[in-house]
Formats: sequence, C-alpha cells, structure tokens
Amino acid sequence: MRLDGLQLAREVVDALVDRQASDVVLLDLQGLSTFTDYFVIASADSERQLRALVEAVDEVSASHDGSRRSNRPRWEGRNEDGWRLADLGDTVVHIFAVEQRAYYNLEGLWRRAREVVHIQ
Repeated sequence: MRLDGLQLAREVVDALVDRQASDVVLLDLQGLSTFTDYFVIASADSERQLRALVEAVDEVSASHDGSRRSNRPRWEGRNEDGWRLADLGDTVVHIFAVEQRAYYNLEGLWRRAREVVHIQ
C-alpha cells in the first residue's frame, strides 16, 4: 500500500518517537521546495541509537512499499559521522547526532516551512 507524503511522514515520526529519538520535527515544505514536500528531522543520542532509528525508517518504508530489500530507501551519510538522510520521495528524513544537528540547523534554513509536528 502506497501512502501519500504526509501520511508516510507521520508514520516515520511515530516510528522515530517509538525508538526514543529526541526533538522530532515534521516540516511542511510544500510551495518552498521543488524536491520534496516534507522533512522529518530527529536527533539521536548515540551512534547505536542512530542505527536503531535508521532501522525504524527502513521498517516503515518496507511496510508500505513491499518487504523486498530493493524497496528500502537509499541512505546517505554514515552513522559514525552523526548524520543520515533517507529520500522517501515526498518525504526526506534527516537523523542527526545532537552536535551535527545544531551545526546544520535545518530548521533555521527552512524557517519559512510550516511546523506540522514537534515532539521533544
């Protein structure tokens, strides 16, 4: 079953919160971006937790696009660098270590975006 971007983004938020991600934000970029409609941004407290959050996003994606490994999102970045990005089409997921999140400040960069969800 294929979800629209907002539904998928909300499921990703739920999965990240279930795995204890901190400061989870869902931004609506419609009308501001040509490459995606939503950003999900979350922080991980450790490399181990970052791996668990990546797995959670993979599970959400697989449950809606089929369970075949080839349907999982392509990830950019490395866990040990403290930043991962998954392109799910209408939704882009960013998972950061706390320091990298502060450095890249995506919320500030996209401050004109509407905040749909913010779970601290």
